[in-house]
Amino acid sequence: MAGLDFEAARRWAQFDPRTTLARRRDDALPFVDAASIGGQGLLLDTCVYIDQMQDRSPQVLDELIARRQVNHSTVAIQELMHTVGVLDPSDRRTAGAIAEIGRHIKAMPPHRVFAPDVEVLARGALLSGILCRVQGYGRDGRLRALQACVLFLQAQKLGLVVLTANVGDYDVLLQLIPAGRALFYRRT
Repeated sequence: MAGLDFEAARRWAQFDPRTTLARRRDDALPFVDAASIGGQGLLLDTCVYIDQMQDRSPQVLDELIARRQVNHSTVAIQELMHTVGVLDPSDRRTAGAIAEIGRHIKAMPPHRVFAPDVEVLARGALLSGILCRVQGYGRDGRLRALQACVLFLQAQKLGLVVLTANVGDYDVLLQLIPAGRALFYRRT
């Protein structure tokens, strides 16, 4: 296992703005449309799977996924498996939800599933701490921020674009690290 260069990670975090960043208007952000169908490979945020399972994904998103190289992160798998564990076994809907989550995970081709390395995990945690402090995230937002930061940096390292409906977190991440890439969509 490769070690972490702690000092290099700290130097990397010199972008720390020390002030709250405002969410930009939608017209300043990259949203999925007919013109974005072709292009760079995608790394799916967990919300994409959930929106597809709940039939909340817009048609243009489904077309984009059908035409671009789709990649998966163990971060999203972890979040989906967390959902399986959280679901109430006594709820009559749980068995169907678990089966649907299982179907999505099993459909991920193994050669398209990527795990973040120690550098991405460490820098993602550092970035998440900055994001939580600067944006004033409470306890409820910290885990979400950590997962988003790791996925964002993993996509950057792999040369991929994060596909997400999470405009709030990823817009701030794009402001902090403009070299990263994210593509947004609105749920139907």
